[in-house]
Amino acid sequence: MEAAAGGDAAALRTLLQRYGPRVGGEIESQIGARWQSLLDAEGVMQVTYLEAFLQAGQLEGRDSGAFTGWLRRIANNTLRDAIRELSRAKRPESGQRLSPPVGEDSYVALVELLGHTTTTPSRHAAQAELGQTVNRTLDRLPPDYQTVIRLYDLEGQPIQQVADTMQRSPGAVHMMRARAHDQLRTLLGAEASFFSNPA
Repeated sequence: MEAAAGGDAAALRTLLQRYGPRVGGEIESQIGARWQSLLDAEGVMQVTYLEAFLQAGQLEGRDSGAFTGWLRRIANNTLRDAIRELSRAKRPESGQRLSPPVGEDSYVALVELLGHTTTTPSRHAAQAELGQTVNRTLDRLPPDYQTVIRLYDLEGQPIQQVADTMQRSPGAVHMMRARAHDQLRTLLGAEASFFSNPA
């Protein structure tokens, strides 16, 4: 476990193989009937494992109970985010765009969705630079997270089309999108001065 927390991918993989199925069984029992056609435990755990690799440095404790608890929290957060995204998709908020933004506007919409403001006096002049900043930051995400944001948020493809392209279920795409947004939001925090300072 110390090796996994220190960045040893093989050690983390061994721990996930040993304790992941137990957490997956718990997750399976938590997926309500309403979501079973869109979510499955295997999809939740795939995203959970990816998140475990991203968060390995936060692993505390050095026993099986601590590891299982840490993995369970990640899985529960992944499932919660998926259900939140699926609920939002079923009940669009009032004022939501009927058609997705395109081009540079899609970058502005993504950044605003993540909670960063782009309403500076230089907003329109800086849209191209904003797109470059977002693309550089996206390149730091895992490939699946990059893909879901590029296809859904930036290109405006329907969720089913994204799912078909990625060979995932729509539920898994919603999970990945929620987690990708969390990662991107954190990484863009380092770029906050760009979003708040006039050019």
